[in-house]
Amino acid sequence: MFLADKSHSYSLIILITLYYKIIIMEIKKNPKVDIRKNSGLYFAIGLNIMLLITYTMLEYKTYDKQDTILDVLVMNQELENETPLLKIETPPPPPPPKAAPEVITIVEDIIEIEETIIESTETTLEEKIEDVVKVEDVNVDEVEEVIKVPFSVVENPPIYPGCEGLSKSESKKCFQTRIQAHIKKNFIYPETALNLGINGKVFVLFVIDSKGYVSNIRLRGPDKILEKEALRIINLLPKMTPGKQRGRAVKVPYSIPIHFKLASY
Repeated sequence: MFLADKSHSYSLIILITLYYKIIIMEIKKNPKVDIRKNSGLYFAIGLNIMLLITYTMLEYKTYDKQDTILDVLVMNQELENETPLLKIETPPPPPPPKAAPEVITIVEDIIEIEETIIESTETTLEEKIEDVVKVEDVNVDEVEEVIKVPFSVVENPPIYPGCEGLSKSESKKCFQTRIQAHIKKNFIYPETALNLGINGKVFVLFVIDSKGYVSNIRLRGPDKILEKEALRIINLLPKMTPGKQRGRAVKVPYSIPIHFKLASY
């Protein structure tokens, strides 16, 4: 009897176990109840939360607390600085000095004073002019006015030494050629300008006067050092035959640029 009951209980346990296994298998087969369905999403969310917590803990800063004492000053009364008024007594001005009495002395007339009579210089119709000055006797000095005529329009341009006996156009070309050759021959680049790297163009304007000399030199350049060298070159120009306009010697202005150029520019 006891064995029969024991075998009956074992069979009952086996049935219950099989029943639960069947139920669990059915639950696993149901896709709605499968726990592993969204495991990747849950893992990503948990990983982001852990990274956020780690970053917050790394960036968290703490500061030492400093003890500060706050004192409150209560002013119940207002202090007013009273500046004393000083009364300065100025002494009265001194009285004006008394004027000295005028002393009138009477002097007797000892010396007789001759009265001067002022005669009128106006002439009348009855008087005649004795000395008549003729116009022919007056000497008038004639002053020749020297005119400036530009180089491009002057009838006879200035003649540079060595350009004699040429036509007007050839004389102008020869003049310009000789001026440029003179500049190249006497050109010296200033050592100070070389060291400082100064370069540029100096515009030179000078006048060949009625006697053939170079005068009235004006310069404009980027630096005084270059202007000084350009002035030295122009001052070395020789005496020329002056330009003429209608047969008269005139002043002829002439301009030329002088280039100061470094090899590195």
